[in-house]
Amino acid sequence: MSPPPPPLGRGRKRASHTFDAALDDAELAAARAALAQGRWQTARSLLARTGDDWDRRGHRVTVLAQEPYCVPWTRDWLLAEPDSADAAVLLALAQVQRALRGKEEPVRARESCHAAAALAPADPTPWLGLLMLESALGAEEAVRRLFAEVGARYADHHHAHHLMVARLAERHTGAGPDPLHEVYDFANAAAERAPADSPLAVLPVIAHAERYRVLAGAGREQPDAATSGHWAGRRARQVMRAAFDWWLEWEQEGHPRRLVDLNYLAHAKVCEGRGAEAAALFHRIGEHATPSPWSYPDREPYPAFRAARDTALGTA
Repeated sequence: MSPPPPPLGRGRKRASHTFDAALDDAELAAARAALAQGRWQTARSLLARTGDDWDRRGHRVTVLAQEPYCVPWTRDWLLAEPDSADAAVLLALAQVQRALRGKEEPVRARESCHAAAALAPADPTPWLGLLMLESALGAEEAVRRLFAEVGARYADHHHAHHLMVARLAERHTGAGPDPLHEVYDFANAAAERAPADSPLAVLPVIAHAERYRVLAGAGREQPDAATSGHWAGRRARQVMRAAFDWWLEWEQEGHPRRLVDLNYLAHAKVCEGRGAEAAALFHRIGEHATPSPWSYPDREPYPAFRAARDTALGTA
């Protein structure tokens, strides 16, 4: 039996700010709200319209999968349409989300992802789900293999590259701030290989931030990112400048995850002390903050975002 819709009255105490993983995708937010009430047909229509825009499909499925009642409602959808690849992949990623929260056995999530992949062999999204799971729980060999599976279906997959960078950044923590760390090589190679208008051009900034997260968490960098030498070296400045120049030239307003990149780039510019450039980015971000990297290494992300934005915009 499907669960009742969430109560409309009293609920548990909310945090002071809730980040919206849908970012600025209004259609996605509407489909998620409908799914929360058991109206899975809206999600069905949304995913059908999304088609093989793989970055957008991955983003939308991942966000819908985070809805607490996604699993039972999507099972209702599968009862109505047993051969639906969209329903299968949504169920699979919902089970991945539950497994990451410790509410589902990982083996069941893996089985669902493989079942979804069998229904849509060209779709990288089931493999993205597996990559999300193994990035958190699995061995490095499995992470690399699954990244290759995603790449075989869509070489420039944005979310998959971010997951891979975050995982690679965690290698060799004891090496300290090594400018030759493999995460930098991976990010640079991906940025150089991608088309000129690809947001993967920002990946070296992501790598720099993720390596800072790891080093600061291990006590090998200052816990205050803005005063850490991690952002002051020649290599860091080159990476930030190249990414900001790319944004000025291309400004990918249509990419579904561009606001993730803009948050990383604004954070980098704040840490670099480039207030005017940070302000331009904050204007584009608006209220669409993301927890990462403002939480790095161990901060309350929204207050950190607001303080950085207010300083850059002169409203502090």
